[in-house]
Amino acid sequence: MAFLDFLYKNKAGRIILRPLISRPVSELSGRLLDHRASRLLIGPFVNRYDIDLNDYQLDDINCFNDFFCRRIKNGLRPVDCNEKHLTAPSDGLLSVYSITEDLILSVKQSRFTVSRLLKDKKLASLFDGGYALVFRLCVDHYHRYVYFDSGKKYRDRRIKGVYHTVRPVALGEYPVFTENTREYCVIDSEGFGRAVQMEVGAMLVGRIVNDCPAAGRIKRGEEKGHFEYGGSTIILLLSKDRVALRQDLQDILDTNTEIPVVLGESLGDGVSGPLVRNKRAMNAQCKDTERAIVKQKGK
Repeated sequence: MAFLDFLYKNKAGRIILRPLISRPVSELSGRLLDHRASRLLIGPFVNRYDIDLNDYQLDDINCFNDFFCRRIKNGLRPVDCNEKHLTAPSDGLLSVYSITEDLILSVKQSRFTVSRLLKDKKLASLFDGGYALVFRLCVDHYHRYVYFDSGKKYRDRRIKGVYHTVRPVALGEYPVFTENTREYCVIDSEGFGRAVQMEVGAMLVGRIVNDCPAAGRIKRGEEKGHFEYGGSTIILLLSKDRVALRQDLQDILDTNTEIPVVLGESLGDGVSGPLVRNKRAMNAQCKDTERAIVKQKGK
């Protein structure tokens, strides 16, 4: 933490920081952690973070990144399959925020709008009055994630950026989630209506690895992808009046408080959403989103 404080809060540190958060440095770090020699880092990492190796499938671990995105053993992350329950897509430290007038997703003193986060004002407007759930993954968390509900997903959209750390020291100094590389998909979920599930990279994370970026049907609990080395973040945007959050989550709403959760646990109950009276408008929005994704991919 002392080194991060120096990088983000000291003038000289910020000079050093600029190349560290660049794409080439993150990609180089990723290649080094893909090398067989990086297996030497696994033992010290396990000891430092007190990782119970008995919880994981450790066949075919050929480099540090293989270990970092290791799979957990069957049964240790059961997914709540009750279609009326909102499930956590990942492990992490969860904070919850109200989305009002495209305004405040406030994370540890960093404020930014949902439209800047998505780079899509029309899409962002669909979540006014809804919730943003922010899952901050530390390096000792399980770094695979799943779809939070069944439904239809649209093609993934990738927004290029830099790779800040997602620790609070950076969140207080930079609008991290509007600068970091991120990837998201729009989901018309069966239990919660229209939603966005987003992955945000962090310092020394060269890759967000999503298994299937194409559009199609998805199932609750189906693996969506994984992060390679570093702390990372998943953001879930939910539409208005579609979920009643657990009481402990209601208690921390808009307070910047984080509570630990694990992949698959129930976070609240779905509620019947308002009738969609203008299906043409909804379909037009779908097409706008598709065109924006195609345009982004062409850059």
